[in-house]
Amino acid sequence: MANPVPSACCVVLAAVVVVYAQRHSQQDSHIQYERVGADVTMKCGSMDWDAAVTWMTNGTDIDESHQNGSYLILKKVNLTQSGQYSCYEGSSWHLKYQTSLRVGMPPKEPVLMCRSNNYPKGFYCSWHLPTPTYVPNIFNISVVHGTREMVCEKDVLPKNRCHIRYLQLFSTVKYKVTLTVTNALGKNSTTLTFDEVAIVKPDPPESVVAKPVPNNPRRLEVSWQNPSSWPDPESFPLKFFLRYRPLILDQWQHVELSDGTSHTITDAYAGKEYIIQVAAKDNDIGTWSDWSVAVHATPWTEEPKHLTTEAQITETTSTSTSSFMPPPTTKICDKGAVLGSGAVAVCWTAGLVLAAYGILFI
Repeated sequence: MANPVPSACCVVLAAVVVVYAQRHSQQDSHIQYERVGADVTMKCGSMDWDAAVTWMTNGTDIDESHQNGSYLILKKVNLTQSGQYSCYEGSSWHLKYQTSLRVGMPPKEPVLMCRSNNYPKGFYCSWHLPTPTYVPNIFNISVVHGTREMVCEKDVLPKNRCHIRYLQLFSTVKYKVTLTVTNALGKNSTTLTFDEVAIVKPDPPESVVAKPVPNNPRRLEVSWQNPSSWPDPESFPLKFFLRYRPLILDQWQHVELSDGTSHTITDAYAGKEYIIQVAAKDNDIGTWSDWSVAVHATPWTEEPKHLTTEAQITETTSTSTSSFMPPPTTKICDKGAVLGSGAVAVCWTAGLVLAAYGILFI
């Protein structure tokens, strides 16, 4: 005889599955996009207009003043009203409807830029929106050279950039790039048309170094390297633009260099700290790069000398002591040695002379 316990378990499990399916078949869940400032009406699934329902957003009850029967009415929605909206049936609290409201804006005309920083290999295009839309956007880009459509290989990072390889160098045929942006609330596009050579713009020079020149208080030696993204500096040489200024001034001084990757500044202010930058450009075509990372340097200065010879120490010591020499002590005559009044007069006269001599030196 078969065991009745497993059969009973199967019956209960089947009943649970049926109830679950019935409940979820009665509810409708989706994403709803609305523009900022729009009036939004939400219907509670298949419920009648006069049905008793409760609306919630992100788990919080919505005041009944926003309801018209079983409908939810939101006036002039704003970004803060984005969220999960749910509708429940009367006292049974069965979920009848659920939607994710996304409030946003249609896209404005996108900003598109194309540039060749690795000429003559190709160029890249990048884009962005001038203002956020707060909803997902889809970008599509097309590149046409004459009548031929080219492939723009999108980068993994950043996602708003793609690369195009040149099919023909020194071509006089223009490139046409069109970017279209679309979201659930609208669509917009922009187009660029340009010559191959017009978009050539190298990356800034790298490894810029500035250092003082020994025994030259007005010189600074500056060196740099070609940008690593520039593939063939021998066939497509770069020229450079150097700018520098002391930190105490706002006005830059400039030097344009047709070749080489170093330069010596000869008119620096002695002892003043300088800020220095370099830009690069193809010798014949395109535009100047952005400025390199700024470096700082101060021209050579002579260290002050400190003399501490024995002669200086002796001289300093002698000048700091007094030159006054006290007079010799006046000796009073011994009474026993006085033989006469004449001798006494001589003794006192000598004493007075010595006293006067001492006073003169005081």
